[in-house]
Amino acid sequence: MYLPILQVNSEDLPPYAIVCGDPRRAEAISTKLTNAAELAFAREYRTFVGEYNGVKLAVVSHGVGSAGAAVCFEELIRGGVTTLIRVGTAGSYSADHPAGSLIVSTAAVRAEGLTKQLVPDGFPAVADSAIVDALFETAKESEGIVKKGITVTLDVFFNGVVEVPHKQFKAAGALAVEMEIAALYIVATLRGARAGAILALDGYADSDLAADYDPHTDVVANAVEREIVTALGAIVKLAKA
Repeated sequence: MYLPILQVNSEDLPPYAIVCGDPRRAEAISTKLTNAAELAFAREYRTFVGEYNGVKLAVVSHGVGSAGAAVCFEELIRGGVTTLIRVGTAGSYSADHPAGSLIVSTAAVRAEGLTKQLVPDGFPAVADSAIVDALFETAKESEGIVKKGITVTLDVFFNGVVEVPHKQFKAAGALAVEMEIAALYIVATLRGARAGAILALDGYADSDLAADYDPHTDVVANAVEREIVTALGAIVKLAKA
């Protein structure tokens, strides 16, 4: 089956996929694979396939924001992908989790608009527990802070005149905020796939902690490298379970 938005054939897709926002990050992840090949680069959607420790997987970029990312997730699942892991960056809500820390998302607050058009209010966006466990256990094998818990998914990046309730999310126990995970979890649940996510923190979303935003530091780069290796290792664990 031809997937017209990703512009790939379903026959070329394995059951496992790592998804990320940046097409350049997808390319960087692909360099860790053996027999890597680029299948397509259409709009923000860049698709690679290859193998890692004997497990075939795809690496696909989905761009920024839930609506466009959901298109990617939908087509991957239609193409036969059954396990999706997002690797990305996020803003922290706690000084205990500074830039360079990793967060495994167990569930996402649906504070974006896309999923309101897919499922009723109150329907949870939840990760697959086996993926959460595989990500968390693999992340703990490397040095550095790693936590697991609830994350927030927003549409907005720059503030407007409507106040985003970051302090309420923080007080309720959310660990970090990003822009795509709720869409991933809802689409996976609706379509019978399983999904999880791991995030490298690149700054603070809490205004009381916020400094000048700079996601291009060595600390963040090291965390992104660590989450990529974690996601690849988790897929191998899941494939061999």
